[in-house]
Formats: sequence, C-alpha cells, structure tokens
Amino acid sequence: MKFSQFLTLKPHILLRMAVIIYPLSVAFHRFLALFFLLSICSVAAASSVSVHDALRHNGLPIGLLPTNVLNFSLDATSGRFELLLRCACNAKFENQLHYDYNVTGTLSYGQINGMSGVSAQELFLWFPVKGIRVDIPSSGLIYFDVGVIYKQFSLSLFESPPDCTEVTDSPPELVFREDRIVNSELSQNLFGKVGYEAEQDNAMRALS
Repeated sequence: MKFSQFLTLKPHILLRMAVIIYPLSVAFHRFLALFFLLSICSVAAASSVSVHDALRHNGLPIGLLPTNVLNFSLDATSGRFELLLRCACNAKFENQLHYDYNVTGTLSYGQINGMSGVSAQELFLWFPVKGIRVDIPSSGLIYFDVGVIYKQFSLSLFESPPDCTEVTDSPPELVFREDRIVNSELSQNLFGKVGYEAEQDNAMRALS
C-alpha cells in the first residue's frame, strides 16, 4: 500500500490496524529483549569456566597449566581455547617447561592438539610442545608431543598447578619449529632416547 493510499483510510480502519499492529510490535521487542538477555547469560556462563575446570572436564590433569591466568576463553563447539597469562614463566617438573604470555590449543577429551605457547627443555635445548595426550588414564602416563618424539611423564607430576617463576628474558630459542630443525645443536643423546611411537612399534613387532 502506498503512503498516499494509507492517508485516505477512514479513522476507524486506522484504529483497528493500530490495535492489531501495536501488540505485535510489543511482542517482537519483548522477544528481542529476552533473546539478548539469554545471550548475555550464556556468555557469562561460558566465561565462568576456568582453564583448570576445562582440563578436569576433559580428563586431563589441572597441573598442565599455571595459575597466573589473566583471561581464558574457550569455544565450546570447536574446543579451541586461548589463555592469557599475567607474565611469561617457567615451571619445573621432570623437565623445565616455559609458558609464553599467550597459550593456545584445541581441547578435546584426553588431549590438547595444535598447541602453541608452551615449550619443554631437554638437554639444555628447547622444543615446542605441539600437543599433550593421555591415552589410558589408568596407566598413570601422559605424553608430550615435542615435534621429534613423544616425551613420556608420570601423570602424578601434574596433579596440581605448578609454581611458575616469572621470566623477563626473551622466549627460549627453539630447536624444532613448524616441522623443521631451526637449531643445529642437537645432541645424539636426545635422539638415542626412545619415544612413545618407537615403543609402540616395537611392541607391535613383538606381538607379530
């Protein structure tokens, strides 16, 4: 209907149209307000989950990440998370671990994939931790993917968040980055150690 035709309508017809349209308009605005409120509540609920709660819910020990958390965000659909720390820091387990200000990865049950921002020291060399997984919780073992091998640790080392010492130096120089060696100072002792995958291959050969 054109505006000029609308103006020619009789007053009682206009009144009836207003009676019909106004409640619909009010209902629509109430719906928008309710939808906005529910969105806020869902975001608040998601943000209330701490990184250590998220680890626990996914069958991983809470001691994998430190407590000096400034902000944590998790996409519940993809499992992608981002962790901002108050400072870069080092923690001592069997090996030294370094945490950058920004730690990211994809969280799923029993594992973290596509990880960045964490590196592990081995024989005075630093390797990026690309993933972490627990295959069988009852085994008491956890595996760190450091690019060249899987490092095996006891789960008991990660029962509680570590004491993480602030570091102000630049991040450690990594030996292995993006599937390439970037530091040639590799020790033969390192590659003489048997990784998780080699152990699995040997076990399969023994059974065949």
